[in-house]
Amino acid sequence: MPPFAGSEAVGFPNIVSIDVGGQLFQTTKQTLTSAGPKTFFSRIAESSGLHTPFIDRDPELFSFLLSLLRTGNLPSKAKAFDLEDLIIESKFYGIESLLINSLSNPSQLEPFNLQKSLLLPLNGRDSPSALAATSCGTLHVAHGSKITSFDWSLRRKSTLLTHFTAVDSLLALSPALAAAGANDFSGLQILDLEKGRVRETLNWENVTKSGSTVQAIGSSPENMFVSFESSRRNSNSIMVYDLHSLTPVTEIGHNEIFGADIHSAIPATKLQWIEGYNLLMASGSHSGPSGVSGNIRLWDVRSGNIVWEIAEKVDCFADVAVCDGLSVIFKVGVNSGEASYVDLRNLNDETAWVCLGDKRRVVNGKKEGFGCKIETQGNQVFCTKGGDVELWSEVVMGSGNRGRIFKKNLMGRVRDMGGAKITNLAFGGSTMFFTRKDQQCVEVWQSSSREF
Repeated sequence: MPPFAGSEAVGFPNIVSIDVGGQLFQTTKQTLTSAGPKTFFSRIAESSGLHTPFIDRDPELFSFLLSLLRTGNLPSKAKAFDLEDLIIESKFYGIESLLINSLSNPSQLEPFNLQKSLLLPLNGRDSPSALAATSCGTLHVAHGSKITSFDWSLRRKSTLLTHFTAVDSLLALSPALAAAGANDFSGLQILDLEKGRVRETLNWENVTKSGSTVQAIGSSPENMFVSFESSRRNSNSIMVYDLHSLTPVTEIGHNEIFGADIHSAIPATKLQWIEGYNLLMASGSHSGPSGVSGNIRLWDVRSGNIVWEIAEKVDCFADVAVCDGLSVIFKVGVNSGEASYVDLRNLNDETAWVCLGDKRRVVNGKKEGFGCKIETQGNQVFCTKGGDVELWSEVVMGSGNRGRIFKKNLMGRVRDMGGAKITNLAFGGSTMFFTRKDQQCVEVWQSSSREF
């Protein structure tokens, strides 16, 4: 092919020609530079006009990636190709992050169209005890003393053997980094999953100088929150660490328990950051002879003060979740099994839970909601009931309606529903993951529009 004379010479200074595997493509400098600096495409844009660069790669795969640069999405015909081939090509051109964003962006989760797409098998005989996922869809699964990680495409996995007998708390810090803790093993471990080693161990030193076990882990964009309890169960605390340096920032909720002060003895077993309010939600419960009791607290981390608290006695929660977009705290009652909410915008000392459904179930002490999980993704609420998942969404009413109405919706295909009891539920990217009792695998639910 003769040298390209340069598009500037014919009055089109913005057009770039590229020869890929013998097929000629034309695009603009803006499209190429949208890939970001120091990528293969940006180098082509910088050297354009001198000649037509030749790239000895597959032209059809290149056309898909060029469409990705132009629109931010892959064309529908790309679904006929193996995702692994697209991943390899995106890495060659230095735009894997764009491919990840196109296929695994959390905003692309289609809750009403979620369908069971595949099962991720786990090595060994242990059932999963915890799930943690990143925003790009990378998944970490704790099962027994092992943590198995799946990359964002769910095509590649690796397994790390930990010091724990079983991992009870797991937080995905990045695709290659996880924080893990256990109820019977002292300290929080920061695990480098790629190098297969413990990068750092964080401990909370209590008054009795005894070991401290991890009850829950959470994070904000800046901080990591860890709920510790002393091994003697006579003190507990929530420690705040800088998420990047892992150095201690502050301590909140430090309780030293004396006598039968059960209320102070309950450590936080779930931590969730509420970005829109700059508050930390901490919840914990205790099962005793009189039933299950607990509390939910909202902490101002900067001042170390509790800004709102509710004690749970009649129908304590089996699980709690916060939806920042809806300004709502949700719970599933351990006795009734019903999902309820309180509005973050109207909190006061007399705030009471509002049932999402029609409140047909009577609190009869049978613990209908025991083991149920509730999580939010976007403005949707997902609540597990045995082997099924209920999907709730808010119905927008007229300005004259004072209350808020939530509707239960069908999710995906009926044939995908049911099975053994769901034990863990998590979201990563545009994917829902959950595990079932006594099964050594993870169920993957994706939108029907994603067929890779």
